[in-house]
Amino acid sequence: MYLLDNASVGCPYCGESIDIDIDCSIPEQHYVEDCQVCCRPILLSVSVDNDGDFTVNARQENE
Repeated sequence: MYLLDNASVGCPYCGESIDIDIDCSIPEQHYVEDCQVCCRPILLSVSVDNDGDFTVNARQENE
């Protein structure tokens, strides 16, 4: 079962806000998504707690 939510994060390269989907049924997630504006790869780390609240960390590929 998927528990989808969405979030806006700032691209660590160009600073533009991009929208991403979060699967809240997975407590720890790490994946790469390209910026919809500058097309550079963003490393995303998502943590979801027991209440379904999440935090997203977006960073550059080289960090």
